[in-house]
Amino acid sequence: MQDLCLDATDALALGGFWARMLDGDVADAGEDDTRVDPRSARSAAESIWVNKVPEPRVGKTRVHLDLRLAGADPAALPAAGARLVREPAGEATWWVLVDPEGNEFCAFPPRPIG
Repeated sequence: MQDLCLDATDALALGGFWARMLDGDVADAGEDDTRVDPRSARSAAESIWVNKVPEPRVGKTRVHLDLRLAGADPAALPAAGARLVREPAGEATWWVLVDPEGNEFCAFPPRPIG
């Protein structure tokens, strides 16, 4: 894999959101596009490109990101601009959220120690 690309009507805003989520830096990629470079990436190939498109997203996103939370509380995600869609329930031990452009992503609790 080379990169993951997201389409957005506001690439700078969505790039900023994902930079906050991934502890990354936003870089100007030219032509109103941005690139998110996670600070803890193992290589330069782990960037996320956010490309400006004129049309809004329609329908469910077929690819999404899964995040592993550092702590048990996902409160930082809505505080950063995400919207909670579903709380953990039953065997589904993760939260489902959407980013500012409506793209779904999942947030998982920390892995058990040991």
